[in-house]
Amino acid sequence: MRRALLRSLPKPYPLDSSSSDPVAAPNEHREAPKPAAHRVTVMPSGWQFDAPADTPILLAALAAGIKLPSLCRNGTCRACLCQARTGGEPAPVAYRIDWPGLSREEKGQGWLLPCCAYARADLVIDAPDAALC
Repeated sequence: MRRALLRSLPKPYPLDSSSSDPVAAPNEHREAPKPAAHRVTVMPSGWQFDAPADTPILLAALAAGIKLPSLCRNGTCRACLCQARTGGEPAPVAYRIDWPGLSREEKGQGWLLPCCAYARADLVIDAPDAALC
């Protein structure tokens, strides 16, 4: 009788490798991991902010209370143009558009457009017209 009763009870969900909760459903919604953030230092002010890998540098700066010059926010006007302190090497950034308003030579010298550039490593940029907002 007892065995029949135990067999009639629902089986517990199996544990998965990321959960120690035996009651949790195996396909329950879990919060996605946050993207990596990279420290950006604005010179000559020395202000710093974290730029998540999925956020353009300009928007990350604004979220931190730092206003970088900008107009179009799509890489065409070059109002936000600044240079990374990389010793003449390309800046550690990525673009999600094919034609940011920079030549290959400018990219190679560390110039970047924060409105459409995504940090891929910690970065120091020269932006003398930056202001607190």
